[in-house]
Amino acid sequence: MPPLKCLISAGPTREWIDPVRFISNPSSGKMGYALAKEARDMGFEVCLVSGPVELPKPIGIEMVDVESALDMKRAIDEKFSFYDWVIMAAAVCDHRSESSSKIKLPKEHFPENLSMTRNPDILKDLGKKKSKSQLLVGFAAETHMVLESARKKLKQKNLDWIVANDVSKTNQGFSSDQNAVTLISSNGLEKQIYLADKSIVAKEILHAIHLSWLEKAH
Repeated sequence: MPPLKCLISAGPTREWIDPVRFISNPSSGKMGYALAKEARDMGFEVCLVSGPVELPKPIGIEMVDVESALDMKRAIDEKFSFYDWVIMAAAVCDHRSESSSKIKLPKEHFPENLSMTRNPDILKDLGKKKSKSQLLVGFAAETHMVLESARKKLKQKNLDWIVANDVSKTNQGFSSDQNAVTLISSNGLEKQIYLADKSIVAKEILHAIHLSWLEKAH
């Protein structure tokens, strides 16, 4: 039986204003990379689509490097239909500047108010086109009403699972080596994963999802 194929996104995106300034977020990519390595160790065939991070490329994993939200959308869309599991752990910027300059803008010419345009909602688009045989997992990085927001996104985006992630605390989330999350399924299962190294959190997430997947298959 061929191995399951798992597509994972990780890291931030950068939305450039000019060659030296961009809009981004504090995502380090550590959670997505931990998921990719754990999926590899579980025997999955893994592709990792990564925004700009300062992490070593994992061995035995196909890598696709991207920068902007539009870059990530193109890369994910190109590969989506070929994968059994898709886990969107990347922190994709919701907006980008309406225009970007090819040369550095002198500070006296830099606009006091940036005109912004909304980036595509990659996860919601995937939820609309996923097949019955595909499993789609999203992340909800929130600072308040964490579980309520995650449950809402789970339904609105037609996900199979969502990982609710409280990023308001300094000892977990974005740049930390540790995380604590709540894993929520579309059929109402909720699993609390307590503060631990992201490699352990990744293992708990994937093994819980895999167990459910196997039960469903039988």
